[in-house]
Amino acid sequence: MSPTEHATGPSPHTSKFVSALRRYLQHLAIERGLAKNTLESYRRDLTRYQEALEARGITDPAHITENEVSGYLQQLARGDDAYQALGARSVARHTVAIRQLHKYWELEEICSPNPAREVQPPAVGQSLPKAISISSVTQILDSIALDTPAGLRDRAILEFLYSTGARISEVVALDVDDLHFAEDAVVRLFGKGSKERVVPVGGFAQRAVSEYLVRARPGLAAKGKGTPALFLNQRGGRLSRQSGWLILSKAAERAGIQGDVSPHTLRHSFATHLLEGGADVRVVQELLGHASVTTTQIYTKVTVDSLREAYLFAHPRVN
Repeated sequence: MSPTEHATGPSPHTSKFVSALRRYLQHLAIERGLAKNTLESYRRDLTRYQEALEARGITDPAHITENEVSGYLQQLARGDDAYQALGARSVARHTVAIRQLHKYWELEEICSPNPAREVQPPAVGQSLPKAISISSVTQILDSIALDTPAGLRDRAILEFLYSTGARISEVVALDVDDLHFAEDAVVRLFGKGSKERVVPVGGFAQRAVSEYLVRARPGLAAKGKGTPALFLNQRGGRLSRQSGWLILSKAAERAGIQGDVSPHTLRHSFATHLLEGGADVRVVQELLGHASVTTTQIYTKVTVDSLREAYLFAHPRVN
């Protein structure tokens, strides 16, 4: 009988493993009160664990060793005839479930000592930020027609995103008074935790925003209630984050850029292109508003990968 079945008691043919697993799942459901979906995830992952070890002849939790646990996790990562290989995050989830199971079994004196105590989830690789090329950024910006107020606004907001590396939430929160183009071509941005930073604004973005302020914003503002917001929607109110995403998505589609392109893509591209151009990582840290340079250093990995690829293809004595 499988632990996924609900029975009033174990059958005479139920293994000690299945009985002990059912007891743990009942503990999760009754004593810990886990949500239905969470409980089902535990049930699915641990039943797979039970079936795999029983296929190796282990039907009693007391016979499970650390090598058996580690071997099973390696099997998850490799895959087999019955299952495809799991990614690192999925293997990590299985690891946590198994460690919690054995911790309970140890307390209940079902399986002691705990063979999973020293088994750690595999390290989950940090995903690298996705950046697009400078030419792709240019194609996106050039795809916006400037013959309507909406087009002038859309070009201004995308130029501004790429010029400053700002988050879309920071840009839509801007008021007109946050701009200081006349004095020193900078903008005040308020990031996570309301932390303020001052960021330079490049010439292309300055001109696009100035055009929008003169030719488009007054007409949009007349439809609203006098908001100080810099970027306005068609009703004269503050532009939303979702609208910012949609503006970029449509522009990327018109430009024929493949894949998902979001405002964060422009932020990643801003950082990557600065580092490729020779900017110091700590300068980029300040521009992005990262609390720690460690967060910014992931972009150095991107640029190193680009250099390595160019080297492998171009150097005459690589192979």
